[in-house]
Parts: sequence; C-alpha cells; structure tokens
Amino acid sequence: MSISYVINKNQGGISLNYITLNNGTKMPQLGFGVWKIENKNMPAVLNNAFNTGFRSIDTASVYENEEGVGEGIAKSNISRDDLFITTKVRNKDHGYDNTLKAFEESLKKLKLDYVDQYLVHWPMPQVDKFIETYKALEKLYTEGRVRAIGVCNFTDEHLSRLMDECEIIPTVNQVECHVYLQQQKLKDFCQKHNIFLEAWSPLMQGEALQEKIIKEIANKYKKTAAQIIIRWHLQNKTIVIPKSSTSSRIAENYDVFDFELDNDSMDRIASLDKEKRQGPHPDNMNILE
Repeated sequence: MSISYVINKNQGGISLNYITLNNGTKMPQLGFGVWKIENKNMPAVLNNAFNTGFRSIDTASVYENEEGVGEGIAKSNISRDDLFITTKVRNKDHGYDNTLKAFEESLKKLKLDYVDQYLVHWPMPQVDKFIETYKALEKLYTEGRVRAIGVCNFTDEHLSRLMDECEIIPTVNQVECHVYLQQQKLKDFCQKHNIFLEAWSPLMQGEALQEKIIKEIANKYKKTAAQIIIRWHLQNKTIVIPKSSTSSRIAENYDVFDFELDNDSMDRIASLDKEKRQGPHPDNMNILE
C-alpha cells in the first residue's frame, strides 16, 4: 500500500500530520470525533478543538448534531480549504434516492457547499441496500459534491462485494478499533486495496486507559495513557478520531507529535489484542435509525 505523509505541515504555527487517500486527497491522520456532543455545545467544543490544532471533524446524520458542526465552522476564522469535514449516511436512509436526499439534508445542516468525505455508516446486510447506497455516493463524487467517499463498519466480505459491483474503491473503512480489537486481518485486507482503516472508539470509551501495560508505557514516555494509545494508532498507519468535549483532554489528545513509540512498546500493545468489541458486529447491526 502506498502511503504519503506530510509531516509537521505548518498552518499558523500548528503541526498537522496528513495522509494521502487513494484518490489523491490529503486528510489529517488525527481527527476530532463529535459523537454525543449536543448541538448547543458544539460551537464552543469545536472552538477548543480548532484552537488546539484539529482540522478534521467527523460527524454523522445519526448523531443529530450536524447543525452544531455547521455553526461551529461558521463561527471559526479557519479557511474552508483547511478543514476536512466527514459525515455519514444513516441506516434508515439506505437506497439510491434516499441517500441523495439525505446528503442534501446533511449539506444544508452543515451549511456547506460540499463535504470532504461521505461515508456509508453501516452495511446493514439484512436490508441489503449498501450497493445502491454506495452508487449514490459515487454519483455525488463524480459530480464534485464530495471530495472522497468511503464506508464504515464493513467486513472484508462486504468490501469485496462492493468492489465487485461498484466503480470507485472506498477511501476509508471506519471501524471499531482499539488495543483490545486491533483489526489486523481487516487492516491487511484494506491495505491490499489501498483503503485506509479509520478507528472509531480508539480509546474504547476510556476502558483501555486502565490497562496495566498502557500505564507502564505511559510512565516510560512521561505521557498519558490516552496519548500512548493515540500514538500507537498513528504509528500503525491508522486514521484516528478521538472524542472529548473537555478542553484539557482535547489538548491532551492532540499532543502526540513530539515522541515515537519504540518497537518494544509497539509489540507490547500488539499483545493486548483479544477481539473484544464494545459495539455490534457489522453482520448483526440491524437498527434502522
């Protein structure tokens, strides 16, 4: 897999770390997740995130906070060209026409002319409409309404079928990924097809911060457990989107570019994998929301 990095790109004194997606689009490898952040709180939270250095924001229709994201972007003094905004098709909107309509609604809520990345949130194999849903994303991409398209929570089987029946290879596959669910088999499959793996719940909603090995490595580097885990994701060439609404933790999650884990530390973290999920397996997700 060919990976291109722009290290320590300077924008107003802020260090950024970019990867190059398979269509040539640059995307910050470290982004900011906004799941469960309410619309009323979003502008203040995004202001903290932007001031810290985050430029990639990951939302979704089902989060019901796209309006807040749009307001936060509008209130910022950051050029639109410097932002990377991702949103997603919710389960109830699967289908070609439904997806096109849902995209227009998301765009209106975000107050944007385009989004940088549009993703299918879940494959929903029981509904079996993810092919036509993705074909709607292809139309939007071809029309220039989105800069990149991809998927979330797809297994290698789902991806294989999608690549057989659709034209454009997804840029990313955003899946649950953390030290207890490292997804190496899926990552190998994605890398073979030049698809980046993107980690949601990268800190396992805080559970992984209590892991003894992580604490020992954090002590070794004089960093926090969260910083060790985020750094591990980055060195594994994974896109990572930690979420917090607390200004101190937002700053902590971004402060990961001044150190590098050695091979021993990386191997110790690799030993923690036990295929433990917090969320549902993609084949079992059947919530139409």
